[in-house]
Amino acid sequence: MKKILQILFLLLILATGLSVMDGFFTLEEGQQAVITQFGKPVGEPLTKAGLKFKMPFVQKVRYFEKKILIWDGEPNQIPTNDKTFIYLDTTARWRISDALRFLQAVGSERYAQSLLDDILDGTLRDLVNKNNLIEIIRSSDWTSDYIASTHQSRDMIKAPNQGRDVISDQVLEAASKVTPQYGIELIDVMFKRVNYIDSVRERVYDRMISERKRIAAEKRSLGEGRKAEILGRVERELQEIISTAKKEAMEIKGEADAKATKIYGDVYSKDPEFYAFIRSLESYRDIITDNTSLVLSSDSDLFKYLKKVEPEK
Repeated sequence: MKKILQILFLLLILATGLSVMDGFFTLEEGQQAVITQFGKPVGEPLTKAGLKFKMPFVQKVRYFEKKILIWDGEPNQIPTNDKTFIYLDTTARWRISDALRFLQAVGSERYAQSLLDDILDGTLRDLVNKNNLIEIIRSSDWTSDYIASTHQSRDMIKAPNQGRDVISDQVLEAASKVTPQYGIELIDVMFKRVNYIDSVRERVYDRMISERKRIAAEKRSLGEGRKAEILGRVERELQEIISTAKKEAMEIKGEADAKATKIYGDVYSKDPEFYAFIRSLESYRDIITDNTSLVLSSDSDLFKYLKKVEPEK
């Protein structure tokens, strides 16, 4: 009998230990929990971290994240209001704001991702359909002044009326009206990437190439005009320099000729006979060479001085 009592006592201790172990649980920081009894939620959600207690074996604990979670949608092909098809890739941040309602309406984070797919994709498609392509691909801060400061002309790039930032806020506002009934709070919605479909992309590339060629031709034309202007100025300056140099050369030559004439005149006036003699000798040097034969008349000026030369004895 005593042995049976010991066994029962040990079983009681074991049962008590298991009850304590199953009854107490720790709620980690960044988590929230809902206690269920036979699958039905009991009480309010637990949101504060610490040691908690539940009825052992009868009640279960469902844990949910309290931190912000990420939703990444699949890229969708969506037509804009101006009938341009684009691939739109979006992302959003959300969190479980009401764990009890989330458990009752959704059940798990995996199903919540699927639910957000339906809500956000539908809302996004509706708003993209109502806006032109320019509103999707350009930021809301692209004002006319900003475009004028970063581009050559205001006409080259048109400023959006709303821009993608405003549209993403509109998506957030519209979707946020639906998600609270599932215990979900949307933090923000953002466009990760906007891309053209293949057929549109080819047309866009062709238009970009054509635009760049036009700009290049305009730059080349301005360059050629500038080149012609510089060459014309250089040629004009060169002609002015040459003309000035010729003028100065003629003035210097004229002064030199005047001085030479004056010298010749002064010399001639001092001794005309000697001057005539020197000029004749210079003429002999220019005319007579080793193979030169002269036929002179007796009254020739050249013969006049030769006639007076006496032969050596």
